[in-house]
Amino acid sequence: VQLQASGGGLVQAGGSLKLSCAPSGRTGRSSAMGWFRQAPGKEREFVAAIRATGHTAYADSVKGRFTISRDSAKNTVYLEMNILKPGDTAVYYCAARSASTYPIVSALGQRGTYDLWGQGTQVTVSS
Repeated sequence: VQLQASGGGLVQAGGSLKLSCAPSGRTGRSSAMGWFRQAPGKEREFVAAIRATGHTAYADSVKGRFTISRDSAKNTVYLEMNILKPGDTAVYYCAARSASTYPIVSALGQRGTYDLWGQGTQVTVSS
């Protein structure tokens, strides 16, 4: 099973994009799904995550601008990004936790919480 991310692209500062991520094959419901991003020369960093219970977590840098949501029936996660800034430019990776146990909310931002990763989608914000 792989995760397929889509929706990236080139947008001007202040614009919006919506990313989607879904598994390529049949899989059980993920207990948590999230988004991370990696800019050139930087480490991969947490962006947002949502637990199957509906609890969400966001990086401080995106709070108030990004919204994560999921369609549990489709095991699909979305990331709506508004008021984009050049600093948001990165490859965005979706991640999922296949284990049935829910992670604690404070662990949603940790890479080790997730065992499935997508291939990434490029988001470029021009100034």
